[in-house]
Amino acid sequence: MANLELYELEGCPYCAKVKNKLADLGLEYESHLVPRSHSERTEVEAISGQTGVPVLVDEEHGVEGMAESDDIIEYLEETYSSSAS
Repeated sequence: MANLELYELEGCPYCAKVKNKLADLGLEYESHLVPRSHSERTEVEAISGQTGVPVLVDEEHGVEGMAESDDIIEYLEETYSSSAS
């Protein structure tokens, strides 16, 4: 089972894209809702080096803080889709 964590903001369209891909692939994940204020996102910054969301953590595959929704979606497809080896 995948050990995925997603740092997200409620109402964020980029986060929704990633959540839709996770659902499409049938992947379970732990959600961490972050504060609206970028200055309060210290946990996200510590993990990814920036305060934007979404941020994906996949310890099983050594991903410690991937940002950018398109990069995350591409990673999920390459790593977890049924066509991935």
